[in-house]
Amino acid sequence: MPHLTAPADARRTAGGEQLGFGVPGYAHPLLAPAEWAGLARPGTPLHWAVLNIADGPGSRPDPHCLEAAGRLHNARERALHGGSPDDTVRASGGRLLGHLDLAHGERPFEELIADARSFIDWYRIGGFYLARCPTERVGLPAVRRLTGTLHALLAESDSADDGGRLVLGHGTQPYPGYAEAADQLVTFQGPWTDYRWSQVAEWTADYPPERFAHFVHGVPRTHLEEAMRIARWQGAGTIFFTDRDDRSGQSDPFATLPRYWDEIVSRIGPGISE
Repeated sequence: MPHLTAPADARRTAGGEQLGFGVPGYAHPLLAPAEWAGLARPGTPLHWAVLNIADGPGSRPDPHCLEAAGRLHNARERALHGGSPDDTVRASGGRLLGHLDLAHGERPFEELIADARSFIDWYRIGGFYLARCPTERVGLPAVRRLTGTLHALLAESDSADDGGRLVLGHGTQPYPGYAEAADQLVTFQGPWTDYRWSQVAEWTADYPPERFAHFVHGVPRTHLEEAMRIARWQGAGTIFFTDRDDRSGQSDPFATLPRYWDEIVSRIGPGISE
């Protein structure tokens, strides 16, 4: 059982609240066609998926990425306007987020904004995933400036409804002020061997589950239920669990589907609770 340091009222998802998927970045659609096609399947409890061509939008529109982006955009439109969705996860459809690499605060502001404009113009993305986001207090002013500008760009575009969505890809617990700089924070990204004994910061109890995401690799099929229980107790509303790992030459365990994808989709479906 993981060591949970938050007070009891922080365990906001210990009931039957709905989890959903955030996909930190599948491989290129040519290399991962099944993965991208699966995201657009009706009923997939997808919150968002990240499009990353070359650590950003690339130098020109990619036809395969344009096709994948179009399918996901159409699936979201059907989920939002095609009838009465059966729960709030499906009603949210699935946003496509553009990948912006902050390089722990080392990327120039102008470069990031240029990449953001390309994502909006070419792929009609519905928000941004800010990878390698700083975690310390000293980096917060620059991140707030960036997220404010990105929200303004999304508001001006016709591709992002509700002002778009910004996700900070810290991968660990950041300084609490970052919670006011974006819509969601990735507060864990790493192996199952660390996650099952992880601790949740007490300040996260002040926010609802939709503000936090956890990405865990190397989760055995036999521990799926335990992993979801930890996510709920630690107050994460968005997850991505995979049995893939970063060994055996696999540089990015999140680039492909877990072998138990259909099982985890069914576990997160309507009526699943602890």
